[in-house]
Amino acid sequence: MISQLRGSIVSRRPNFVILDVGGVGYGLHIPLSTYTRIEKATGETILLTYTHVSQDRLELFGFTTTVEKDLFHLLISVSGVGPRLAVNILSGISPEDLVSAIERKDDARLARVPGIGRKIAARLSTELHDRLRKLAFERETASVDIREDLLSALMNLGYPEQKAARSVEEAQKAGGEDNFESLLKRALAALSK
Repeated sequence: MISQLRGSIVSRRPNFVILDVGGVGYGLHIPLSTYTRIEKATGETILLTYTHVSQDRLELFGFTTTVEKDLFHLLISVSGVGPRLAVNILSGISPEDLVSAIERKDDARLARVPGIGRKIAARLSTELHDRLRKLAFERETASVDIREDLLSALMNLGYPEQKAARSVEEAQKAGGEDNFESLLKRALAALSK
């Protein structure tokens, strides 16, 4: 399974991008939110991916954030929601609004998203309500683990604990990708100020 691709963008449309990775062009279906983030990107781009295999095709779906990818996984776990519809949903509503609507069980708001009827809206709010809480808990746990790993890495590089802790805090507040590598770079940049 392909989980991530890093390469240069050959072509892009609001729902599709071709990424050149070592001379091979990978076509990925993307939500509008991902397109907005890569619309003017130059140079190397990283996309988190989901590989969908069906009887007659192999498709890749790309995302710029783990939140989008996690929500995509949740959406396709709902009966009647395939990968293409999940991408359409993520294009029609921001991740924050989607989570909020599901948490409030606001079927009317969900039904206004293109491609979702009242039945699917009701299914989304019913089936995903409790899973979203579990996902939020797992995220908090992962955030604590990454923080501890960052702190350990900086202390191993010789930085005092208090100074390292402040730089990790700054890196997490700065926004952007929340993976270890990106956070470490931001923390080191904060330490060099």
